[in-house]
Amino acid sequence: MSENANKLIHTFGALAELGHEVTNKSNFQDTIRTSLHLLLGSLAIMRGGVARYSRFEHELNMLAVRGLGDEFPLSFSLCDEDERQFLTNGLYPIEISKAGVLPFFQVHDQTFDPAKLQLLLPLVIRDETVGVVFLGEKATGEPYTDYDKEIICAMGRHIGGAIAQRNMLSELERRSDENRKLYENLRTTYSDTVKAFAAAIDCKDKYTEGHSVRVGKYSEIIGAELGWGEDEVEGAAVAGYLHDVGKLTVERKIINAPYRINAKESAELNKHPAVGYEILLPIHHPYTDVPLAAKYHHERLDGRGYPDGLYDREIPYIAKIVNLADSFDAMTTDRPYKRRRPANEVFEDLQRNSGKQFAPEIVAALFRGLLKELNGESGEKRFRKLLGREYMETEGLAPMLKNSLNGMTPTSPLTMISLD
Repeated sequence: MSENANKLIHTFGALAELGHEVTNKSNFQDTIRTSLHLLLGSLAIMRGGVARYSRFEHELNMLAVRGLGDEFPLSFSLCDEDERQFLTNGLYPIEISKAGVLPFFQVHDQTFDPAKLQLLLPLVIRDETVGVVFLGEKATGEPYTDYDKEIICAMGRHIGGAIAQRNMLSELERRSDENRKLYENLRTTYSDTVKAFAAAIDCKDKYTEGHSVRVGKYSEIIGAELGWGEDEVEGAAVAGYLHDVGKLTVERKIINAPYRINAKESAELNKHPAVGYEILLPIHHPYTDVPLAAKYHHERLDGRGYPDGLYDREIPYIAKIVNLADSFDAMTTDRPYKRRRPANEVFEDLQRNSGKQFAPEIVAALFRGLLKELNGESGEKRFRKLLGREYMETEGLAPMLKNSLNGMTPTSPLTMISLD
């Protein structure tokens, strides 16, 4: 077999191996390093390197080198004229000894000469420079032939393609990261807006300041204890924060009455769930059940609630959660016409009304959250911040909750808040 035939077989073998390397390697750095060794080995080239071009910093950064010495720079700056000339040249080797007119070679001449570099191959993929390949002399000392240069170009396309693919993935990751941060910022803004709105609702009632915020936090805890996902838990919190938004339309004198209001005033106050629903319905919430929570958070399982007297499964599940959170906060905070109730009375009342006013598994979820914190299992002090240290240190509270839980439904239905 002739020498040219052997060389042709060797070249095709190197190209095939390089193509396999580029398409199968998951580690980009290993891909470039192996690709360089294949290129150098296919033509018995003594030394070389591969650099990736950063169009943001206008510089070449070395990815892999072989035989160039410890003094060889890890990066090279490029001016606009260098970039233009590389693009004009396209993917074809430039002889360094004949390229002195280009600024790049004039600036770095003292670097290339000691490294004995002879060729520079711009890696131009789809009219974009993605990097360069530096090549030293051949082991035979012979000059590069046109055939050699064609092989270099063919192998350079594979290397350039690998870099271009990596650039594309990096760009996608960057955009994905930007979109994630944007989403998180929007989510934070939405959450902050909801909390501010909740504070505005409570400002109208000087006796229940902080009520909506507390109901939101209790709803959040209950959702988490029910095993809901992060989005559903956040939806429960939002529903709690906004459940009383309809009170914004109720006269302040009724809300702030320091006595038990009469039937007429009560009828006016009882309109706030339906009004809250009408206020929230046109708003595009991430969680579609939020308006329903506002409308039905005063419904009871036994049908004795308002505004529609719904029974059990007719009541949206998120409204059942807010119902308990709302009632729990009302029982554990001071009101103008009554002091907050002792802890043992509150929990006995909740257990007694489980299945009548409140869904049993939701009451159990609230109790579990409390018990975990009392036993130091949760690592958080959410209830302590909301109820106060004295309340949480009520004697016998933990055993009472544990005994209550033994007779209640331990798990919840699969009903979750609807996401838009």
